[in-house]
Amino acid sequence: MQIGFFDSGIGGITVLHDAVRMMPNEDYIYYADTLNVPYGPRSKEEVKKLVFSAMDFIVQQEVKAIVIACNTATSAAIEDLRIKYSIPIIGMEPAVKPAVEKNKNINKRILVTATAFTLKEEKLQNLITKLDNEHIVDLLPLPGLVQFSERFEFNEQIVLPYLKEQLFKYDLSNYEAIVLGCTHFSFYKDMFRKLLPSQVNILDGNIGTVKNLRRILKEMNSLNEGSGNIVFYNSGFKVEDKVELDKYKKLFQRLDIINE
Repeated sequence: MQIGFFDSGIGGITVLHDAVRMMPNEDYIYYADTLNVPYGPRSKEEVKKLVFSAMDFIVQQEVKAIVIACNTATSAAIEDLRIKYSIPIIGMEPAVKPAVEKNKNINKRILVTATAFTLKEEKLQNLITKLDNEHIVDLLPLPGLVQFSERFEFNEQIVLPYLKEQLFKYDLSNYEAIVLGCTHFSFYKDMFRKLLPSQVNILDGNIGTVKNLRRILKEMNSLNEGSGNIVFYNSGFKVEDKVELDKYKKLFQRLDIINE
């Protein structure tokens, strides 16, 4: 059986990439809701409706587990999804906990970036309240990165000015870590690194999510059942056009380079 991956768009490819590297003998399907991306500006009810529609489709593809590789969708719907479906559903969470735990310098701060939806949702707010006893966490929405990535825009001359403008008001020397709380943002790790002081750690929740997936599959005795095949769907339509498939291939190649 396959493992299902879902995202509002292409951001979840960053998580799928780590899953393929860690579990190369599994088969995968990747569902991008390209007709409705981005989810960030939408209401919670809109997001939940879109997510449940996608989940109904993915479950019909005979999957043994589903990764909601989207922080916004996780924030909006993960609890309700687990009530409805009996198969394991693994969600995403901004890496606030490891960022706080690794922060040994009480004089340093942590910057959490995500969509505006994720940042304002109760799920993340409760997590920060629980962990941030020293009040060192700052929040920054970066919706432009979602738009750039969905246009397959990775030109530094275009993206770097946007990041510089958004980070301008922060004294980055005061920060210990920056959390990439949207899977789309991980496509731009190399550009963040060019703008951040060398001591600032860049964290996302991708590897932790994949390790959790692998642990669950191991407990189910369901590891390594395939051949590494990946099937892509755009809002329920199988991607068979060579041009579209080449775009996904290039995303994997970009991640290979920036994760070296």
